[in-house]
Amino acid sequence: MKKSPQAIEDYYINKGLSGKKLQQALQRDREYQIILFERKNRLTKKFKIPKKDRERYVLSTDQDYKILKTIYQLEKESLSVIDRQIVALIRTQLEHDWRKALLKTLKSITRKYN
Repeated sequence: MKKSPQAIEDYYINKGLSGKKLQQALQRDREYQIILFERKNRLTKKFKIPKKDRERYVLSTDQDYKILKTIYQLEKESLSVIDRQIVALIRTQLEHDWRKALLKTLKSITRKYN
């Protein structure tokens, strides 16, 4: 049975890898790359995603594509400042190192209330 991309990523995270080192390990993992390639090919045909976003984001599940599609729709709207910030934060959750953006946002909120 094939592992999921998330299971493979979790394996490396549990080994203590994060950020660039995690991304490099995943790029060298043949099984991960094959699974990702197959899914991206299948899903890219279903959803039209610009090349820059296909390269920037993991997009390993159908849900990732649905999230990005919804982000595109929302970005066309006239959103409030808070809603724009929420959409920007949600966008970061599709990146390899999504925890970094969460920590940055939490730090900013903490400063606001201290």
